[in-house]
Amino acid sequence: MAQTKRTIYVDNAATTAMCDDAIAAMTPYLKEVYGNPSSLHTAGQVAKEALERARAAIAAHLNADAGEIYFTSGGSEADNQALRSAAVNGLKRGKKHIITTAFEHHAVLHTLKKLEREGFDVTYLDVHENGIVTPEQVANAIRPDSALVTIMFANNEIGTIQPIAEIGAICREKKVVFHTDAVQAVGHVPIDVKAMNIDMLSMSAHKFHGAKGVGALYVRRGVPLNTFIDGGAQEKGRRAGTENLAGIAAFAAALDYACKNMESNAKRLSALRDRIIKGLSAIPHSKLNGDATTRLPSILNMCFEGIEGESLLLLLDDKGICASSGSACTSGSLDPSHVLLALGLPHEVAHGSLRISLSEDNTDEDADYIIAAVKEVVKYLREMSPVWEALEKGEKPHLL
Repeated sequence: MAQTKRTIYVDNAATTAMCDDAIAAMTPYLKEVYGNPSSLHTAGQVAKEALERARAAIAAHLNADAGEIYFTSGGSEADNQALRSAAVNGLKRGKKHIITTAFEHHAVLHTLKKLEREGFDVTYLDVHENGIVTPEQVANAIRPDSALVTIMFANNEIGTIQPIAEIGAICREKKVVFHTDAVQAVGHVPIDVKAMNIDMLSMSAHKFHGAKGVGALYVRRGVPLNTFIDGGAQEKGRRAGTENLAGIAAFAAALDYACKNMESNAKRLSALRDRIIKGLSAIPHSKLNGDATTRLPSILNMCFEGIEGESLLLLLDDKGICASSGSACTSGSLDPSHVLLALGLPHEVAHGSLRISLSEDNTDEDADYIIAAVKEVVKYLREMSPVWEALEKGEKPHLL
């Protein structure tokens, strides 16, 4: 009898499996409570009540008001609506300057590139080798014509966490709208939108064991939000389209599950993450990307000199390990990660990257298997690499 290949899933920054609580919360709205929340009849109003309960539950976990939560199809849509709203409203006041970082998610960077073509001026802050922007950089970049600061809460590829509360305080003092892409942070680290002076915040349910295709945008009361999708009057006229009630119910349940278990999960995943970092750091000419401590409990990213990340991933997959070399949104690209280049890594080193993103389902045994497998694969790839041979012979200098 053929033996089933062991599978270890460590690509949770790309997407997560739905938790039992989310599935249980979602199921009734797939068949039993199927009314349109915009309908006036009883079935519609029952659905409407469920929609608003979920909205209030999600808001409570962020210390927001229910009326400040607008449902979207995910984090990318939320980012687009936030950035375009702030830009258009800034333009009305003669403000055409936007501040961001060089390693944002492409949902932010590509939107900003379009805004640049429309005449906006964008400042891209350096995130340094440790993958962290400083509040002082933000303060120094703000100008009288600054309309928006958008800086991600935690990076999706290397996991570093930004000083969001401090940046938010600066933006509030300078009266500049502050948006944060918190897709990787919500459900994983504590977030208080009031204490952190956040004006807009993007999130996506499938990053913390909810359903795919549903997210939300928090918008502080008083901050203008423009309509991004035209049609019906859903979401207070700010986002047309019948709400994905089943997905939203799962969203609320998954966030509740994540927040209730956040402290215990963070403690265990941090230990597991550090165990893998220690094991992989024993590989010669390897490097942990980003700050060693100011990072999400679940994400680590390393480079191994002399290899290609694509080959590494394929061989690890053959051993049953599902990992990544960067963002899922660019996994088809042969270009090195823009995040790693923003840290100052040379192209040839950035090509050899590995991202491991954990969940509470991963174990110590998984960690040890990953360490052994990566060591074996890196050794194998280096033995067949002419680049590595040249490095070892001293024909080229080692960069790590």
